[in-house]
Amino acid sequence: MTESLTFPQGFQAAAMAAGIKPSGKTDLSCVVSERDCAWAFAGTRSTTAAASVLRNRDLYASGQPLRALVVNAGIANAATGKKGAQDNADMADALGSVLDVPQDAVVTASTGIIGHLLPMDKVLSGIEHLPSELQGEVLPFATAIMTTDTKPKTAHATLNSGATIVGTAKGSGMIHPDMATMFAFAFSDARVDQAALRAAFPAIVARTFNAVTVDGDTSTSDMTVVFANGAAGETDLDEFLAALEGVMRDLARQIAADGEGASKLLTVKVSGAKTEAEALTAARTCCVSPLLKSAVHGADPNWGRVIMAVGRSGAGVDIEKLTVAVQGVPVFAGKPLGYDAAAVSQSMKDAAEVVFEIDLGVGSERGEAWGCDLSAEYVSINADYTT
Repeated sequence: MTESLTFPQGFQAAAMAAGIKPSGKTDLSCVVSERDCAWAFAGTRSTTAAASVLRNRDLYASGQPLRALVVNAGIANAATGKKGAQDNADMADALGSVLDVPQDAVVTASTGIIGHLLPMDKVLSGIEHLPSELQGEVLPFATAIMTTDTKPKTAHATLNSGATIVGTAKGSGMIHPDMATMFAFAFSDARVDQAALRAAFPAIVARTFNAVTVDGDTSTSDMTVVFANGAAGETDLDEFLAALEGVMRDLARQIAADGEGASKLLTVKVSGAKTEAEALTAARTCCVSPLLKSAVHGADPNWGRVIMAVGRSGAGVDIEKLTVAVQGVPVFAGKPLGYDAAAVSQSMKDAAEVVFEIDLGVGSERGEAWGCDLSAEYVSINADYTT
């Protein structure tokens, strides 16, 4: 359970209410490793990326190890110009100073309202106090990074070597594939070669965080970072990468299920594609379709909306061989099939997860994506987000 989950050995975290959020909830946090970490990073490809993403990208290119992460929630520090960039650097410098580690060994993350400057007096004062709050529990950190999330999101795995991987994420709205689609952080005490981790990471991201969508909007602040400090010693690389993908997949599904206003997790499984990339594209296009998302909310097994979304995705398809199933019930196989629409609708209504299975009929590759239904509550949440 999240309540009893602890970080891998060598990691500690702290969280506090620094006054960034008007609600008074925890909004400033950090995770610290007692030793240098190998790491992998992916950040949004938005051309209006936040200061934290831009700085982290530069650090990543340098290849140097990491020691810490500092996160603020409530203000994205995006579209804030040179002042925002300096404030972001000052966050890293402040945490580095109190931990006695180099500024360049600290990555930053900011999430919240775009276009507002950080209240740096509150941020810097809070960072001074963070080290005194360091402890091993995951839940305070997972809670402090949230914005419109309704619940903290965590996942974990234990390897045969005894090493562990612990992941936590935030994300509920402004979620759409363009790496990443929120914040997601994974921490491990396994010893992993940094070059090998970085080589494998893009494909893992493509199958997990780039396969989740809530509303078709990509944030300015999205990122995912994996830290491995080696405290538990050597582990099998393939096993580690498989476990890391499993943790990230779990977190991606949790983000989709907690989409703003969501009442259903939407899962689209595509097979029979020419390439994995086309399978993922078709699946994601279905998950982001407002028409299909609305049908899921209304428990309407309108498979025509699947046909539409697959067609506009650009993925190769043979309509004569195309098949579609809703909640395990075949509804189309090159032509419309007879089925009990009322029974399928009831199944959609009763289930927490609605599943569409699609075979494109042109190959052997597969892909899976996750989203959620579209409700009036989504509009309500975003109609008064800043007012």
